[in-house]
Amino acid sequence: MRKRQKVRPSTIGKPNAVLLCILAWFVPGAGHLWLQRTRNGVILFTALSLMFAIGLLLGGRIFPFEPSQPLVALASIADMGIGAAYVIARLAEWGVGRVAISTYEYGNTFLITSGLLNFLVMIDVYDIAMGRK
Repeated sequence: MRKRQKVRPSTIGKPNAVLLCILAWFVPGAGHLWLQRTRNGVILFTALSLMFAIGLLLGGRIFPFEPSQPLVALASIADMGIGAAYVIARLAEWGVGRVAISTYEYGNTFLITSGLLNFLVMIDVYDIAMGRK
């Protein structure tokens, strides 16, 4: 088994750790790739991107941010967690949601979960960059 090099807090620093988190948000797995955790980065990119794509294919909805409806607003924040895929899907007008099909709720679940998992990936990148992990 290959021994991993530990990243020391003095080599990365807090400002760079924040930039890595932004990179990890925008492209899932990119923060791990930058920190030379190639296998984890590739797995995270593949899994989270596939989850988002499956959510769209199942007819899920990318929720709009509506502060007057708290649950819709929270779902919107969760959708935004996937980064570039969210931006591309919004610009291409994908994810309008087809309520009439039986897989609509499954699609929503995939979309929301992929964003929330990417938030956890960002926290992991921050911990690794700060030398806590």
